[in-house]
Amino acid sequence: MLRRQVVLLIKNGKVLTMAGITYEKGCILVEDGKIKEIGESIVETENMEIIDAKGGWVMPGIIEAHCHIGIMEEDKGFEGNDTNEMTDPVTPQLRAIDAINPMDTAFNDAVEGGVTSVMTGPGSANVVGGQFVFMKTKGKSIDDMIVKEPAAMKIAFGENPKRVYSGKGKMPATRMATAALLRETLTKAAQYKEKKEKALAKGEDFTEDFKQEAWLPVLNKEIPLKAHAHRSDDILTAIRIGKEFNLHMTLDHCSEGHFIPEYVAASSYPAIIGPTLTRRSKIEVQNKTFKTPGIVHKAGTLVALTTDHPVIPVQYLSKCAGLAAKEGLGIEEGLKAITINAATICGVADRVGSLEVGKDADIAIFSGNPMEIFTDTLYTIIDGQIVYKA
Repeated sequence: MLRRQVVLLIKNGKVLTMAGITYEKGCILVEDGKIKEIGESIVETENMEIIDAKGGWVMPGIIEAHCHIGIMEEDKGFEGNDTNEMTDPVTPQLRAIDAINPMDTAFNDAVEGGVTSVMTGPGSANVVGGQFVFMKTKGKSIDDMIVKEPAAMKIAFGENPKRVYSGKGKMPATRMATAALLRETLTKAAQYKEKKEKALAKGEDFTEDFKQEAWLPVLNKEIPLKAHAHRSDDILTAIRIGKEFNLHMTLDHCSEGHFIPEYVAASSYPAIIGPTLTRRSKIEVQNKTFKTPGIVHKAGTLVALTTDHPVIPVQYLSKCAGLAAKEGLGIEEGLKAITINAATICGVADRVGSLEVGKDADIAIFSGNPMEIFTDTLYTIIDGQIVYKA
């Protein structure tokens, strides 16, 4: 975002850094869009803009680890929906940044809910959907809002790909075909990578393939596969293929993760669980429950939560965390699931997810615990700028 830089002091707040320290009455100093100082007392100067939190909870901005905000716009139907390119089951070359509309009204809702950054991108119609982006939730140009791009490569298992393409009379019409297409695609991408590396090492000419180039960050383990998988067998298939090709992966949705928590934990792949605060709309989510995050976490898996916006409006992510906390995840892990855990899983914990000196000044101030239904968002701050004030 293009913005006027200010020196901002937040005082008299319960500061939950999500980095192991909580100040019951703390202060945060922000300068040039970054956190400059955190402590129990910071000296005020005339050039500071002051926010008196008056005992409110001061936290890292909330992070949505998997959604479709901006690319599936609200209340616009076909004209605002660029989520799924349902003409080819394998489209790794698609980039979310080319379809996201920063003027989607849902971004305003996100900011009012204390959500300061999101991982957003293509849907699950295709076996390979394309590249996700991690971005801030306030701005006029996507180019100014990007934190990491590409941030992940979307792949999908289960009902959606086979439903879309069986109706077109082409693969995949079964779960077997989905897995086979993905294996074939990854094999060809690995061969392309090897061929390119050999040619460049010898100083030979090499013609780049735009579609294959999209796989290089995945194969180089710079970004993960973002695996849409609800049912336990689909989760295990995702894990099997991820390990077969020795790739990073996140298990997105993981709706039946509570049936196989030991296998999820053994994979070392993190889980982004949800959307749970919605109806059981299809067969593969018949067993979803808010107990899943707690069970999967206690088995040893790093857990974040998702609204899958617009399935659940993104501003209610903190309330989903509250329900997960109530059903076994606990308050501390519930807050981590929408802050530092989400940032870690999305590969951006060096910039967001906790309140630490040097990190982006993405801060949300609430009247109390944001997981509770009567709590209000008082301020939302992104890159040191107040973007929402109650």
